[in-house]
Amino acid sequence: MGPGIIIVVVGIFIVLIVLGSIADRKARLAREEALGRLADRIAFSFDPFPDPSHDERYRRFPIFRLGHSRQAYNTLAGQYTINNTPHPVKMGDYLYKVTSSNGKTTTTTTYRLSYLLVHLPYPMIPDLFIRPENFFDKIGSALGFDDIDFESAEFSKKFLVKSSDKRFAYNVISPAMMEFLLASPRQTIDMRGGIICIVTGNRRWKPEEFPAKLEWTAKFIDLWPDFVLEDLRTVSA
Repeated sequence: MGPGIIIVVVGIFIVLIVLGSIADRKARLAREEALGRLADRIAFSFDPFPDPSHDERYRRFPIFRLGHSRQAYNTLAGQYTINNTPHPVKMGDYLYKVTSSNGKTTTTTTYRLSYLLVHLPYPMIPDLFIRPENFFDKIGSALGFDDIDFESAEFSKKFLVKSSDKRFAYNVISPAMMEFLLASPRQTIDMRGGIICIVTGNRRWKPEEFPAKLEWTAKFIDLWPDFVLEDLRTVSA
């Protein structure tokens, strides 16, 4: 390959990098603008910049402890009324990086996702974890890992459920709740320390999905039996 061809190839490579950078910047700004408009529409605040307090405040959730160079950004925050009670809400985008090495080369992969956090007004609420079951969960169950089973064989087959209080899990996951979850999109519900965290794997949501996820979570809470909510209010009083 002659010097002229090398110069042309390098030039094309540089142009492609510049064009890719411009396209990424346009996409980033377009997303920020769309989320900003969404925040105005639902009366939430919006901050596109990294949130330095996120990691420490929400470190109880394993999703926010993965990898390195973690960053919460494009943050929407406000109040959302559920069961006539305002619930503090935070949602936005999140990224983390995973670096691996085979001894010769080192590769860093960036993962991006969206999340929703709903703070519940019940500080003494038990922890609850629900997500669609996968092949490795079935292996774990065979090995004796603790998964809560329900009378509905279909639900128990499709969902992994864990809780710090099995009675609470059985009360919350009523037949109506099972029907609701079976008909819902695949996503993880992680409730720890009085906060519900919703994610759908390593996937960023479209701007219009954020209010849909919030409405879905409100419906999830609204399906809790009245006696469960009354018990929580009594314990937390």
